[in-house]
Amino acid sequence: MTDSVHLSQLLGRSIVDRRGEAVGRLSDVVVRLQGDAYPLVIGIAAKVARREVFVPAGGIGELSQAPLQLARQTVDVRRFERREGEVLLRADVLRHRLIDVADARLVRAWDVELVHGPEGWSVCAVDTHRPSRLFRRGSGAMAQGKEDWKALEPLIGHAASATLRGPFGRVKRLKPAQIADLLEDASKEEGTEILDVVHSDPELEADVFEEIDPDLQSRLFGARTNDQVADVLAHMRADDAADAVAELPQSRRQPVLDLLPAGQRTRVLTLLGFNPGSAGGLMGVDFVSVPATADVAAALHAVRVATAVQPEALTGIYTHDEFGQLAGFVRLTTLVQSAPDVRLAEIGESDPVHVHADSDVIDVALLMSDYNLVTIPVADDEHHVVGVITVDDVLEATIPEDWRRREPAPHPEPAPAELSTEEPATSPESPVG
Repeated sequence: MTDSVHLSQLLGRSIVDRRGEAVGRLSDVVVRLQGDAYPLVIGIAAKVARREVFVPAGGIGELSQAPLQLARQTVDVRRFERREGEVLLRADVLRHRLIDVADARLVRAWDVELVHGPEGWSVCAVDTHRPSRLFRRGSGAMAQGKEDWKALEPLIGHAASATLRGPFGRVKRLKPAQIADLLEDASKEEGTEILDVVHSDPELEADVFEEIDPDLQSRLFGARTNDQVADVLAHMRADDAADAVAELPQSRRQPVLDLLPAGQRTRVLTLLGFNPGSAGGLMGVDFVSVPATADVAAALHAVRVATAVQPEALTGIYTHDEFGQLAGFVRLTTLVQSAPDVRLAEIGESDPVHVHADSDVIDVALLMSDYNLVTIPVADDEHHVVGVITVDDVLEATIPEDWRRREPAPHPEPAPAELSTEEPATSPESPVG
C-alpha cells in the first residue's frame, strides 16, 4: 500500500462498487480541521448520478487504490452539505492562497499531499510551487515547493470552520507591518478573513491600520460604519488617527470624530489644525514632562505610569520650569544609571534642540540628522512642549514615493523551531450529508 497520495491523483478517480461496477467519480476530499493537529480525512465527495454525495472514510477502501472501491454495498444519495469544521481540499484549498507564517507572505496551493497513519489519512503538506507546462500534476511527486501544512494558514472563507482553526492564532503573533503587507497583497475576500482574525485584538488591529498603505486604509474604512471606524481610531496613535480622519470623505469626518472618546478626540482635533507637511502635522501629542526640580525617582515613576506614550517617543523625558516652559531633556538610559535622589537639573541636557509647529518636515529631518536625534520636541511660541516627533515619523514622511512602490524588504529569517511530532487525533466521523 502507498503511504502517501496527492490530491491531483485523486480528483476525477473512478469509484466502483464491490462488484467492480462504476458508480461515480471522486470530486473532492473532505477533511476535518483539528486545531494544531493535521486535518484528518473524514470522507469524500463523489459525483453519483449527477448528484454530489458524501461517502464517509469508513465506507471507502484505500485512497491510494485506483479505481477507488466502496467498502459498503450502498451509498446514501442525499445531497452533500458541508458541516462545521469541514474543509473541501479541492474547493477550499487547491489553487487558493494560504499564509506562509514564517515568511509572512501569501502562497498558492498547487497540490496537497495526504499520508496514511494510525488514525487514517490526513493532510501533511502543500505544494506551493507553480508547475511548469512540462510538469504534469498527479505524477505522484511534489514539485519544489513542498511545505508542511502546520507552517501554513489556509484562507478558506468558511465562517463555520473558523472556531476550529486553532493555528490561525499564529497570524496575530506577526508584526503589524507584516500583517499590513499581507493585506496589501490579499484579494478582497482574503483581506476580509485576515482582518476578521485581527479584529479580535483591538490594539493589534489599530497597529495594523497604522501600517497599511493610506489608499488601502481609506478603502477599508469606506466599507465600515462610522462606529466601526471610530472603534479602530480610538486605539490608534493620535497622529495616525488624525491622518486617517483627514482621508475620510468630508461628510463622515465630524460624525466619526463625535464617536471618539473625549481624550482621543481632543488630540486628533489638535493635530488636524496643523499643516500635514509641517512639524505639527507630524508630531505625536503624548510625551512625558516633569518639573526640572524633580529627582530621578520621580522621573522614573512618571515613565512607569506613562503607558499611553508611544515607546519610540519615550527615549527620555522633558523637564519644564515653573512656567511650564521647556527646560531640559534627560535620556532614559541616564535616568536608569543615576541614583534615585539626584536632581534632574544635574544630569539633564539644558535648552534641548527643538522645532516649532510650523517648521517644514525637511528642516526637521535635517536637524535630527545633524544632531543625531531619534526624537525632537515641538514647542509653541511660549516655549511649551506641545508634541514630539520620532525618527520613524520623519522617515515615513520623507521616503520618496517611488520607493514605496518597491517590493517589501525581506523579513529576517525566523529562529528554527521544532516541528510537532504528535499523531493526528481521531475526529468523529461526519454524518452522511
